[in-house]
Parts: sequence; structure tokens; C-alpha cells
Amino acid sequence: MSLLIRNLSFLDWRDLSLDLGAEEIVAIMGDSGSGKSLFLRAIADLILSEGTVEHFGKSREEFEPIDWRKKVGFLPAEIFWWEDRVVDHFEKSPPADWMKRLSLEEGSLDWQPQRLSMGERQRLGLLRMLDRRPKVLLLDEPTANLNESATESVESLILEYITRNEASALWVTHSDQQASRVASKRYRMRNKQLQKF
Repeated sequence: MSLLIRNLSFLDWRDLSLDLGAEEIVAIMGDSGSGKSLFLRAIADLILSEGTVEHFGKSREEFEPIDWRKKVGFLPAEIFWWEDRVVDHFEKSPPADWMKRLSLEEGSLDWQPQRLSMGERQRLGLLRMLDRRPKVLLLDEPTANLNESATESVESLILEYITRNEASALWVTHSDQQASRVASKRYRMRNKQLQKF
């Protein structure tokens, strides 16, 4: 299993379990405030949690935190930046063809983050996460601030990345149409439980 989750508990959520196979995308849906984002944060070890989380049979506790977050990349709904220039957040500059596919100006890597629009932040945030070459993508509404064309480009890039790198993804979305396009399975977060549907 690319990601095995058993009895994951955090805050008021208890005993959540889910399997994610290699090259599989699972959509996580549910009302705002139902705990979808918290679930991803718990998996990423960004909030306190209990239970079993394994990546290809190796438990999260066996990884150094920085190594876990490279293997299991988290893309939050709101992208934060802390360095003076966008490019300073990358280990290496993103491929030029990825920038072009996402309609990002090459010069935007030299911009200060406050100059970025919400859509640019979201697309560059995705590239920043992929820069670490994670095997599991935790995607919290990665197209929420994008128009239809940009959404198609992001979906295409993510699907291609997953196939080429034998990766997998948990994809939080409010869109039934998007879930149908990208995911092989769907779960709904309801009453602090995951329900497959």
C-alpha cells in the first residue's frame, strides 16, 4: 500500500481508516468544516494524532519528520510563503514546460510572494510541493481558486505526475465533477467519520 491508515484519531475525530494504492487517487468530500483538511494535516503529521500511518509498509514514526513530508507532500488550500522570492522556496527551479502548462510567467519565480494572485499562489504552490518528488500527494482543494482552463491544466499535470512517478493522491474537492474525472474511489467525511460511497 502506498498509504495505509488505521484508526487515525485527532482532536474529536476517531478511528479513521483508509487504504491508498500506488497510482490511485481517492477523493475526499464533505461539507465545509467536516474535517477534510484536518484529516490531511493529521496524515502529514502537522497536527497531533494517534493511530497507524504507513507508507509502503514503513510506519510514519520510522521517518524523520522532514523525510516524511518529502515522501508525503501536503498542498494546503491556502499557500504560505516565507522567503523574499518565490524561487527561494524551491530546491530547484520547476521545469519550464510545467510553468508553461500552468500559464505561469517564467519571471514570476523572481517575484516577491505578495505580488502573486491567489491563482498563481495555488499553481506555484503545487509546483513547490512536486519539487520534492513526493510519492503521496495530499491535495486540499488544489483548484479552488482557478478558472476552468487552469483547472484542466492542473488536473492534467497531477495525473501525469502520478502516472510517471507511480505516486498516489488523496484529493479533497467539493466538486462531484472533479471527483468523477480524477478519482477511482470516493469517501465522504460526515459526523467525524469517513464513509465510502
